Amino acid sequence: MKINPYLNFDGKAEEAMNFYKSVLGGEFLGGINYFGEIPGMELPEEEKTKVMHITLKIDDQNNIMASDTISSMGHVWIKGNHNIVSIHPDSKEDGERIFNGLSEGGTIEMPYEKVFWGSYFGSFEDKYGIGWMVNYDLKEGEE
Repeated sequence: MKINPYLNFDGKAEEAMNFYKSVLGGEFLGGINYFGEIPGMELPEEEKTKVMHITLKIDDQNNIMASDTISSMGHVWIKGNHNIVSIHPDSKEDGERIFNGLSEGGTIEMPYEKVFWGSYFGSFEDKYGIGWMVNYDLKEGEE
């Protein structure tokens, strides 16, 4: 079983996903699909360039998917704490790189540092309003 986050944005899906790609790497699967590409769909001009769907394939196990909300279809984007992406890097250093990259321009809630449960952990809200946690579990003998 795979579980992948699906994020909604208020017109910033493409920008956010390009930012995530610049930090996490990977590739977009199937390109970027826009609402204006839906055959027969009548939309206001400003909504035609919003993202209907995008998938960032980070590796064989992990994808992040996203779309924009569009008000003409009754979508309402509400910033909140109901979605948090949890990343478990392969090393302390990779965790620090990811934390520093994705938190740039955002709000750090807890700095990436060694915590009492034997991990390096940090949490933040990125510049697009998405919550992230980075957790690297220390291996035996690591500090």
